[in-house]
Amino acid sequence: MSDDDRATFVGRTVMASTVVAAPPHEVFALLANPHRHHEFDGSGTVRGAVSGPERLALGDRFGMRMKIKLPYRITNRVVEFEPDRRIGWCHAARAIWRYELEAVPGGTRVTETFDYGGSPVAKGMELLGFPKGNARSIRDTLRRLREIFGSPAA
Repeated sequence: MSDDDRATFVGRTVMASTVVAAPPHEVFALLANPHRHHEFDGSGTVRGAVSGPERLALGDRFGMRMKIKLPYRITNRVVEFEPDRRIGWCHAARAIWRYELEAVPGGTRVTETFDYGGSPVAKGMELLGFPKGNARSIRDTLRRLREIFGSPAA
């Protein structure tokens, strides 16, 4: 893990950033295609899309095949969307998975956030250790994005 992708906990959010060697529009194209989410998922729970467009937009719904011990399906809704800058989605628990992109020399700074502050089950998430688990998943997702796009030259 690089110093850059260490998770920060602020209130009921967990976030970390990294820089990849690709322009924001290329990174956004991957993030906005639910049929490719399994390629960069660091949690190991995303198995593939079962429904949804090839490119998400605000308000779109998409279904995912998941597995945490047992297989299940979940439907997400896009709740934040700024092309090439920000995309976020949530499911029934109303925790938001957000990706923010910023052009920087040599590529794009990608910040991933797990924001569970608006979830009615936030306290239960804390009791079950979700924030720490999501910190590990974020770190691994950022590593996978660096593997996909490469790291900028030092």
